[in-house]
Formats: sequence, C-alpha cells, structure tokens
Amino acid sequence: MTNLTNQTTVAKDHDLSFDDWDEVNSPRPELCDFDHVVDKAMSRRGFLGALTVFGASSFLMGTSALTPAEAASRLSFEQVAANTLDTVTLPKGYNWSIVATWGQPLWSRGTEFDEATRGTGASQELAFGDNTDGMAMFVDGDKHVLAINNEYTNRSIIYGARESKLPENADDVRKGKAAHGVSVVEVKEAGGRWNIVTDSPLNRRITADTPMELTGPARGHDLLKTAADPSGTTSLGTWNNCGNGRTPWGTYLACEENFNGYFSSSDENYKPSAELSRYGVKTKDWGYAWATADERFDISKHPHEPNRAGYIVEIDPFDPASTPKKRTAMGRFKHENAELVIASNGQAVVYMGDDERGEFLYKFVSDGTYAVGGDNSDLLETGSLFVAKFNDDGTGEWLALTPETTGMSRAEISIHTRIAASKVGATTMDRPEWVSSHPKKAEVYCCLTNNKNRGVKPNAGGDDTSVNGPNPREKNNYGQIVRWQPEGGDHVASGFNWNLFVLAGNPTVHSDAYAGSANVNADNMFNSPDGLAFDTTGLLWIQTDGNYKNEGDFAGQGNNQMLVGDPETGEIKRFLVGPKECEVTGITWSPDRRTLFVGIQHPGEKSNSHFPGGGASVPRSCVIAIKRDDNGLIG
Repeated sequence: MTNLTNQTTVAKDHDLSFDDWDEVNSPRPELCDFDHVVDKAMSRRGFLGALTVFGASSFLMGTSALTPAEAASRLSFEQVAANTLDTVTLPKGYNWSIVATWGQPLWSRGTEFDEATRGTGASQELAFGDNTDGMAMFVDGDKHVLAINNEYTNRSIIYGARESKLPENADDVRKGKAAHGVSVVEVKEAGGRWNIVTDSPLNRRITADTPMELTGPARGHDLLKTAADPSGTTSLGTWNNCGNGRTPWGTYLACEENFNGYFSSSDENYKPSAELSRYGVKTKDWGYAWATADERFDISKHPHEPNRAGYIVEIDPFDPASTPKKRTAMGRFKHENAELVIASNGQAVVYMGDDERGEFLYKFVSDGTYAVGGDNSDLLETGSLFVAKFNDDGTGEWLALTPETTGMSRAEISIHTRIAASKVGATTMDRPEWVSSHPKKAEVYCCLTNNKNRGVKPNAGGDDTSVNGPNPREKNNYGQIVRWQPEGGDHVASGFNWNLFVLAGNPTVHSDAYAGSANVNADNMFNSPDGLAFDTTGLLWIQTDGNYKNEGDFAGQGNNQMLVGDPETGEIKRFLVGPKECEVTGITWSPDRRTLFVGIQHPGEKSNSHFPGGGASVPRSCVIAIKRDDNGLIG
C-alpha cells in the first residue's frame, strides 16, 4: 500500500460513523454562551406535545386535533415489542423472506458467495451489491424490477479474510468499488416468495466505474474538468448512494451522500481547498484505499474529481444500455433522498435533505412541466434551487439560490451548493434525511435524525447551530420529524407552515423534552428516525438508524426498527425490529400492496451478528419481502 499510516489510523477508527470520522479528523471549535437556548428548548415540552397533529386552530390544515387515544386507530396490527434479537421481528400474522443478499450472483456465469474469501473483484461485479439502502419497484407488463442502492461496504466484513480487515491489493479495491452503486434486478413471485430472476436481460450492476453523463448548469464548467475528461461532461461511477427517489415517467433517482470519504492524497503536504473542506474532503480517506489503485481519487493529482460526485443520478431501470445522468441542477451535497411531486401547474418539485449535522433542506423546481405519456427525459436538467428557512412561529420560506442572492454563477451554485445556502442564511437542521410527501394532500415530512452538535458547535461552514424552531433540543441524540404545508397547497409556493409530527425520545429515562412528544411512550419509543415513506393510504412508515446499545439514554429501545404513524391522529406503533447492529432502511411496495420490500443494512457492523445465515456465518446486508399470512394488503 502507498499510505500505510492512513490505513493504520482508519483501522483504529473503523467503528466511527461517517460524520464522527469527519469530526475526529477535522474538529470544529465549540460554541459558548448557549445556556440560554437550553431553557428555551426545555420549556417547549407542552408546546411540542400539542403540535403533534395539525389542528384547525393551528395551521388550518383541515384535520381535527384528536389525541391518539381519542381517535379510532387505523394501525390494526399488534405492536411489536422492542428487542435485541438477531433476527427480523414482525407482528403476528406477518412473515418475511429474503429476496436479495450481498454477494448473490445475478447471472449464472457468476459464482456463489464464498464465506471464507468474501469474494473477488470479478465475482462482486456479477453479484448483488453491499449495504442496501433506498429502493423502488418498477413494473412494465409482467416484468417487475427493483432498483436498489448499495451505499457502502463494511471494511471489517468485506475484507474479513484479511488480517488487517482492510483492502491490501488492487483486487481488494476492485471488489470494494464493485460492491458500491446500484443493483437493478428483475424479481418474480412464485409460491408466495419473491426471488431474483437470474440472467434476466434487465439485471444490471451500476458501480463506481460505470460511465455517467454530467448534465445541467455545471456541465462543462472548469471545476468539473479533469485530465481524463477535459470537457467536464462525463464521469465514472456513483457511490455511497443513500436514499432514493422515483419519477412518474419511470426513472430511478439514486442519491450520492458521503462521497467525500473515498478521496485521499499521496502528497501528505497537500492542503485541500476551502471548498473541498466544506464537503469533508481530506488528505486521507475512510480506509477504502481507492486512490492506491485508481489515481482519480488522489486529490493532489486530480483536485476537481470530488466536484464530480455528490449529485442525484437518474437511471432508466428498463434500459440496461442507457447512461445514468448526474443532475447537477439539483445541487451538490450529501444527498439523502429525493422526493418528487408534480405541482398543480405541472412543474416537477423535488425535496432533498443534506445529511450532515447542521446542514440544510432543499427544494428543486423544474423549468419545464411534466407531460403525461410524453418525453420527460430532460425535465430535471434545468430548474431553480431553493433552501429552507424555518421561523420559530411556525412559518417558513424557500430562499432562492441565484446569482443575485449568492454572488455565485449558476454552475458554482450547482457545485458548491452548501456554500450558496450558507450565504443566504438558511436554517441549519439536525441532519435532514428522508423526505416524503403525503399522497392525499400537499403536506411534506422530513426526518431530522439527530445532532449531538446542536447548540454546541457550528456546522462545517461555520453557520450558527443554536436551538431553533424545528430543532428545539441541545445535543439532540434522539431526532424528530418535521412537516410542512406549502402555502395555498402549492408546492411551487415560496412560503409554508410547519410543525413537528413527533419528537423522538425516552420517557423511561427523561421527564423533560428528551422524553419526546406526547405521541411517544414507553411502548413505542425510538431514536434517530431516518428512512421515511408514505403508503398509498396515507400512513407514514418510519425507519431508524440510531443507537442500539439499549442502555443509558437508549435503555429499552432495542435494535433499530420500523414504525408506522398516522398523520391524522399522531398515533405511532412499532411494526418491525431488525437484527443486531443493523439499520432498517429502504422501502417499496409491490403494485398490489401485498408485499412490502425492506432493506436490512450492515447487520453485525461491530461483529455481533450472523444475520441472515445464523450460526457462524458472515453477516450480510439484504432485501426482505414482508407479507401477511393471509396474503392481505399491507398499508
């Protein structure tokens, strides 16, 4: 290896989360004089409890202000108890089966997963990727296709055959790059079980080496030009795709999140630019060592390469020969997911969160309008970008990111979106993750998963992170879900009203704001809401990626889980508990709503799980299919 010091450091830090790794290696100064905002947050317990439902007296949303106990429950399943089992736990009357697992070959020319070696570069290129995340099902006639993000790899697992638990040669790097990206697979149900159709012509692996097209305002800009691509119009690969989106014209949106951790420098004295630092790009990577086998990841030699990552990638799931398109008009940041709705005037509106402590919530509005049955292939290529400002009085506005408001060109705004948002004074948020829009009315929800730095230190851009309206707790380890209604029910409108649907917490440990809102109790408590999706009936499915120690502040909360909430009453019930050390993430339904597909990511990330194989098997991320025993509708 060319950077042994870097590898040794990473080996010591391998248990850190992405955000924690960045902070340990690039600490920001702590703030002082925040005591006054703590009192403000603690005094909001009653206020927050009262606002768990939109009432006629709050924002004229047209729903009644009933408490969960006063309203008839639409959540008919028997709630699952929190637990620390190494399996998937569901309510009585439901069952689950595996659809796809990391390392599973998609073509007959591939090889079955090898527990001893964990595969090679060649075998991984023909197999399902690692650490499933956002997903969506697409249907064309009798063909059912799942597009599934493969966010990242657990180095100690994928390289578990190595004594170092790290990549040690070029083929190890090849395997790691091939485990990232997106898996597009045809699936078919037979005998009540869904399985991958091996050798389907629709099967496809999109990896860190797949050719991509750069589109939009940043296309051809000097900041996107490299020695390999002097035109600044094409790039290679997509990686660390977290949440997802889908379009009504049948394409899949993969969202590049923590792209920064894959770059490093062979020159130890190289100093990344302020713009690269704003995105967490440093001289050492997170241990993937991609630069040792692929020079484009060496920022001292190719400083513009990181500018070509951090976008939303549009993919045609039914055309394996198509070139994925990076949509620079939708901004560059650590994209969590992309929730697309069609506004009343036909414009496409996409809500997006930037998943880092103290970062922002965005909205993209297309220039063109959606044509039913027409050619919408370039609808996301041009449009306007906005960032959210939340006021403490329950109102908010979308601030336009334009050359006039930022002093930056359109291309610069698309590439350095975080910097543009800081310039206009957007509201710093507690890690805005998945966004989901209500299917029956203009109402949008966003998971703010947690933020231990709230009221403690500024974000990476130096922006103030004092306690504020939608982020009301200092050192927020539990998270919350904020929701808003666009002014006049128009998603294109610049104004909105907001409140909190739920404030996660632990009422068995705390009696103040850290106990959570009124719809959180000892039986349904959770922390760190992350994944979020509405079903067609208007129920909200909440997935968690939080602390599973089951002790201290998190006592009684068990493994990560999936819950269901009723926005009309505020009621929340736990539907699923995942295996040890996993994240529950990614969700989609079959067209008949009789199957719910869910991702189980990084089971055993700290070596304490053998899911799903059991025994002494290697823990493997997977997609599961959930059905009712009576084959009834789910959601």
